[in-house]
Amino acid sequence: MNLYILKNMLATILLLIFTVIVVPVTSFFFGTPLNDLQTDILYSSLYIVAGVIAYCFIVGELTNNNSQVDKLWSLVPIAYVWYMTYLGGMHERMVLMSVLVTIWGARLTFNFARKGAYSWKFWTGEEDYRWEILRKRPGFSNRFVWTLFNLFFICGYQNILLLRFTLRVLPSLGTDASPIQPIDYLLAAVFIFFVVTEFIADQQQHIFQTEKHRRINNNLPLEEYGQGFISTGLWAYSRHPNYASEQAIWIVFYLFSVVATGEWINWSIAGCLLLIILFKGSSDFSEAISAQKYPKYAQYQKKVPRFIPFRGKVTLD
Repeated sequence: MNLYILKNMLATILLLIFTVIVVPVTSFFFGTPLNDLQTDILYSSLYIVAGVIAYCFIVGELTNNNSQVDKLWSLVPIAYVWYMTYLGGMHERMVLMSVLVTIWGARLTFNFARKGAYSWKFWTGEEDYRWEILRKRPGFSNRFVWTLFNLFFICGYQNILLLRFTLRVLPSLGTDASPIQPIDYLLAAVFIFFVVTEFIADQQQHIFQTEKHRRINNNLPLEEYGQGFISTGLWAYSRHPNYASEQAIWIVFYLFSVVATGEWINWSIAGCLLLIILFKGSSDFSEAISAQKYPKYAQYQKKVPRFIPFRGKVTLD
């Protein structure tokens, strides 16, 4: 078996195994288990997720556009948190958390929309370029293998993950949960800070790519755009400042459950951990593609940290 295929299959299997194991472990051995109200809300939410998974899989298979989850990535979490908040009696902390997720979702939807991801033909729009590349790789070029990958990872795993990192609103309904406190508003401010940081990173990326393609299309000198990728602004401190901010957003979101329960580790931590693992795998794949396309990218990788800036600003020669 091709080593590349084997590594990807093993990575996917490990992610799924981790998903299966971490939830029961954190639920039963760390923190307070769910009460009846939390359990009822969780089960009713699972029916919605099952419907979303079926929709993404069927539409993706019929249209050969496997970015259906991407189109919903910034939308369904808003629906999930408000649905759970409504069933939870509009608890104050849950309302605050739902407002924050709405702000996050609105910004991400705007960024995704300007890339041409949405159209009145809802099943069309821009597909993640990585799926097209992956479909051509040995193993994944097999239609049956790709269908399974689409069902279990693209549609199934990612949609379940979306629910899991919004489940952190539920600890506020715990039997011994604390009422909303000043620290909740401090966390809200930090959450918004990272949303703004992510917006700045995406805006810098958008401006760079727009100008690069304008120069290419008009046969103008590329100058600093000739290297092909952005390495200025926030991107001079982190190779993925948008990804770093996104992970920070959901870590802060988890801290609301810590305040609610008084437990540093509680059952809702699973989604937070899995999201970090997902971003690690996603950035690995993206960087492998960039390193093949752009000769200077390997130099950029050596000089600039992947996520967390721990050195001063650097520039490429």
